[in-house]
Amino acid sequence: MSRAADPPGGRRAVFVWGIGVAVYFVAITFRTSLGVAGIDAAARFHINASALSTFSILQLLVYAGMQIPVGLMVDRLGTKKVLALGTVLFTVGQLGFALSHAYAMALACRALLGCGDAMTFISVLRLGARWFPARTGPLIAQVAALFGMAGNLVSTLVLARLLHDEGWTATFTGSAAAGLLVLVLLLVFLEDHPAGHAPAPGARPGHGGVGRQIAGAWREPGTRLGMWVHFTTQFPAMVFLLLWGMPFLVEDQHLTRGTAGSLLTLVVLANMAVGLVYGQVVARHHAARLPLALGTLGATALMWTAVLCWPGRAPMALLVALCVVLGACGPASMIGFDFARPANPPERQGTASGIVNMGGFIASITTLLAVGLLLDATGDDFRTAFASVFVLQALGLTQILRLRGRARRRERERIVASRVETVHVPVPHSGTTN
Repeated sequence: MSRAADPPGGRRAVFVWGIGVAVYFVAITFRTSLGVAGIDAAARFHINASALSTFSILQLLVYAGMQIPVGLMVDRLGTKKVLALGTVLFTVGQLGFALSHAYAMALACRALLGCGDAMTFISVLRLGARWFPARTGPLIAQVAALFGMAGNLVSTLVLARLLHDEGWTATFTGSAAAGLLVLVLLLVFLEDHPAGHAPAPGARPGHGGVGRQIAGAWREPGTRLGMWVHFTTQFPAMVFLLLWGMPFLVEDQHLTRGTAGSLLTLVVLANMAVGLVYGQVVARHHAARLPLALGTLGATALMWTAVLCWPGRAPMALLVALCVVLGACGPASMIGFDFARPANPPERQGTASGIVNMGGFIASITTLLAVGLLLDATGDDFRTAFASVFVLQALGLTQILRLRGRARRRERERIVASRVETVHVPVPHSGTTN
C-alpha cells in the first residue's frame, strides 16, 4: 500500500479508535480481576491453590487457542462484528462469574471471558491500521497496550477495595456493567474504516480460503520473527503479574503483602511509561525494533540472574530494578507486531497479528506450568522454579537470531516494490468497476 493511500487519521480516527481501546480496557480489567480476588475465590468455591491456578491457566489456554481463529474472523468479518461478539462474551463471562457458587460453573465463566478477551486486542490493532497512517502504527499499538495496562491498575486499585467493602457478587456484577456500556458505544459509533478506505473488491479478507490465509501469513519471515519476539519478551512479566509474583515476593523474599503489591503495581506503571518511549522510538527509527527487543531480553535475563543468585533476601533496590525491567517486557513484546505488519498485505493483517499474539501466551502458559511443577518437585524452591524463565528465553533468542536476516531482506524487497508501484500506478478510466 502506498503512503498516499494511507488513512488520514485526525479527530474522527481518534474517536473511533478510542471506542475500540475502551473495549480493550474493560477486557483487561475483567481478565486481571481474579488477580486481586484469589483468596476470596478460594474461600467462595472451597478450592486449594492448584485448583485456583487452573482459573488463570484455562483462561490463557483459551486466549492463546483463539488467536488465529480471531485473526481470520477480523480479516473476514471486520472489526466491529468481532469486537461486538467479544464484548458480549466477556461481559456474560464476568456476570456469570459474579453469580457462580460452584467451581465448575466459575471455571466455565472464566473460559468464556477468555474467549471474549481474545477478540479484543487484534481487533484494536486492525482498527488502528485502518484509521491511522502506517507510519504511526508502532505508537498507536503501544498506546493501545498502555490503556490495557491501565485496566490492570483498575483491578489492582479499585476492584480490590470494592471487593473488600462490597463483597464478591456486588463487585463483579457492578464491573460487568462496564461491558454493557462499551457494547452500546461500539454498536452506535464504531466503524471498520474511514469513508473512501474500504478494502478493494479484489482483496477481500479471506480470499483464497482459510488454509491459504494462514499459510500465506506464516510463510512470511516477518510474521514468524514477530511471533518469536512476542514469545521471548512478554512471558516474564505476564507470569510474574498473573500468578507467581506475589508468592515469590512474600514467601521467598519475605516481604509483606502490601510491599509486594506495591512492587506489582510498579511493574504496571513501568510498562505504561516504557510503552510510550518504545512507541515513539520505533515510529521514528524503524531499525531500532530488534535492538530494543534484544536489549529488553538481555536486561530481563540479567536482572533475574542477579535476584535468583543473591544469597538470602535480595536488596529492595534490586527488586525494584527487576520490576522496572519487567515493566519493559510488555512494550518489547509489542515490537513483534511491527515485524509482522509490513510483512503482510492489509487483507492478512488480522491473521498475522493472531499468529504473533499467540507466541507470548504460549510461553506464559508453559512457564506458569513449569514454575508450578518445579515448586512441587523442589519443595517450594522459587529460585530453581524461576530458572525455567531462562530456558524459554534461550529458545526464543535462537529463533530470533535465525530469522532476523531473512525478515530484513524480505522487508526491503517489499519497500522497493511498494515504491515502484507508487511511481507506476495507472490512473483508472472513469466508469471502471475495479
